[in-house]
Amino acid sequence: MRVLLTAIATLSFLPSSGLVAQQQQRQGPPATSAQLGPTPGPGPDTLPQPKNPYANDRPAIGEGRRLFGWYNCSGCHGDHAGGGMGPSLRDSVWVYGGTEARIYRSIAEGRTKGMPSWGRLPPDQIWKLVAYIKSLRTSQEPDKP
Repeated sequence: MRVLLTAIATLSFLPSSGLVAQQQQRQGPPATSAQLGPTPGPGPDTLPQPKNPYANDRPAIGEGRRLFGWYNCSGCHGDHAGGGMGPSLRDSVWVYGGTEARIYRSIAEGRTKGMPSWGRLPPDQIWKLVAYIKSLRTSQEPDKP
């Protein structure tokens, strides 16, 4: 009986059929502290910069204002995009760049520290939001504060 218990205890500590080695291989290299997503700042744009099909289109800008409220962008960025727990969209300082293409990517892909991805929105709605945001502080801004 003692021999049987010793044999069972010894076998329970041995890897079965290289299972432990397989599990270690599947885990891959140890995690690093690399930043996810694009690096903040203007930096070089390696992706094509699409143009907003709704730029300077007053009805589309108004629709963008409506969508801004509809999707509760104002919940973080304030009613007239002046800031809240999210940054102001009315100023000229943009952490991830203020071009139309960069703003589109910020909305569609999200950003670290709180901006969710809205990539499920139809592209035309994202472009209308971009048109509204770019109209802020201009004569084309609908519903000025």
